[in-house]
Parts: sequence; C-alpha cells; structure tokens
Amino acid sequence: MTKIGYARVSSREQNLARQIEQLKAAGVKKLFKEKVSGKNTERPQLKKMMDYIRDDDEVVVLSLDRLGRNSKDLTDIIEEIRKKGATLNVLNLPSFASVEDPNLRNLITNIIVELYKYIAQEERETIKERQRQGIEIAKKQGKYKGKVREYSSKSPNRQKRYIYNEAVKLLEQKERGEVSLTKRQIARMLGIAPVTLYRIEKYNNEEKI
Repeated sequence: MTKIGYARVSSREQNLARQIEQLKAAGVKKLFKEKVSGKNTERPQLKKMMDYIRDDDEVVVLSLDRLGRNSKDLTDIIEEIRKKGATLNVLNLPSFASVEDPNLRNLITNIIVELYKYIAQEERETIKERQRQGIEIAKKQGKYKGKVREYSSKSPNRQKRYIYNEAVKLLEQKERGEVSLTKRQIARMLGIAPVTLYRIEKYNNEEKI
C-alpha cells in the first residue's frame, strides 16, 4: 500500500506549504500538487494522481474541498478512487484507521463524506437564501443598487468607463454605416476580448430601454 497525497490551492498567491507539511506528517510517500487559478479549471496533477493510484493505495487530502469543487465533482472523484480499489483519507475528518476491515472502513468513511457534503450544500443554500432575503429587504428600502458593472458609463474604473464609451460610439457608428469595422476589429482596437464588446453592446441596449 502506498500513501498518495494531493494538495491544491485555487490561486497563484496561495501557498501549498501547509498542506504539504501535514500530508507528509500523515505518512504520504508520493505527492501530487498544483495551483489552479480561477480562470484555469484544468487539474493535470489530479488526473496524473488518478492514473497513478493502484489497488489498496490510500489517497490522502487535507480536506474535501482540496479534492473537489462541488458535490458532483467530489462524488465522481471518490467513485473513481473506489473503482481503483484505493481508499480515501481526509485529514480534517474523523479517522477510522483502527477499523481493520477495509470494506467496513470504506463504508464508514463514505457515510461521513456524504454527511459532510450534505452539510456543506445546506450551508451554501442557506447563505444564498439569506443573501436573497437581504437583497429583497434592501430593494424595498431603496438601498440596493445592484452590482456595479465592470464596463459601463458609470464604472468606477476610469479606463474601463472610457473603453465602454468608445465602444458604444464605434458600435453606433457601425450601425449607422459610418465605419466598416467588424466587431472583432473594434474589440482589437480597444484592447478587449470580443466577448467583452458583446457584453458592452448588451449593457448599452439595456440602458436605452
């Protein structure tokens, strides 16, 4: 049996040192680690670990949120670990290492994991509901103005406000046939992605209503 660790942080600024230290203290011999930014959702090291594990190996993580991003993601990963014949050890959850029967140990661990996922999902739903209720109350009191758009005529960012106004001007000139630029060319001129230009066009149309 090999203890295989997986460590992950969700931004370049975060440090893996704490996870690595605790995984090594837990007896991990083979470690897979990676930094995943918000824009890049690929996890090549997780895939390598899943390809590496064999029957009777033990996958060790500091917490479930390091292994998966949501309940479905976790369920799929845990199921794949189980199909490989390996076990999962989550360090911040109760340990059942003293249970000698591997099948019973897996069963108990699975129950704890499912309970943890249920609690986490309930907490997320509660937070969303409280936010919704808070917004409704703020709307009734006239205090809720909504999220400030990154690119708009009222953007707090001077440069993005300027880009918005220039984009609107060029789009209107294009609509009137005064310029022969494509939307992709307009986006390139302003130094923004085409999807951002389409978003600006949508916002401008909404402001006209």
